[in-house]
Amino acid sequence: MVLTARTRRGFLTGRSSDDPGGIFPPGGIFPPGATETSVRSCSGCGACVDACPTKIISIRAGVPVVDFLQGECTFCGQCAERCPESVFPAGIAGGFAHYAAIGDGCLANNYVDCQACRNSCPAGAIRFWPRLGGPFVPELDAHACTGCGACIAVCPADAIAMKPRRREAAHV
Repeated sequence: MVLTARTRRGFLTGRSSDDPGGIFPPGGIFPPGATETSVRSCSGCGACVDACPTKIISIRAGVPVVDFLQGECTFCGQCAERCPESVFPAGIAGGFAHYAAIGDGCLANNYVDCQACRNSCPAGAIRFWPRLGGPFVPELDAHACTGCGACIAVCPADAIAMKPRRREAAHV
């Protein structure tokens, strides 16, 4: 078996080769506005794939998923507009149900100067703070993060992953 760059990267980071972002649901993240329930109506026609200007949407196992290693979501809504099915019932709200999280492998956390994620974040959710005796360290504001994925592809250490937003259960 020949290992490609993607599978080698997945092997070294502990991610499976069929899960590009190492995130949920299996196979990737649904495009904004799509839900686990709504993608069941997807015919797999690929209209959303063709409409995406950043080319981050692909069809996996018959449903649309987003691969942030290809780029970021700009929340343009073209995927929802071109979809002939009811895959995007909520439309594009301008955010995902996840946020970025910076892991221990971050270069800046390991005393190597890097601020690539901050420079690419359109929401300004990543800030860097001074540290005595070393480069600035990152801090991510999960509330400000839209989950667009702009920080993932630019991270040279593959230290950023998506985490689901936890909603508190209503107390009755």
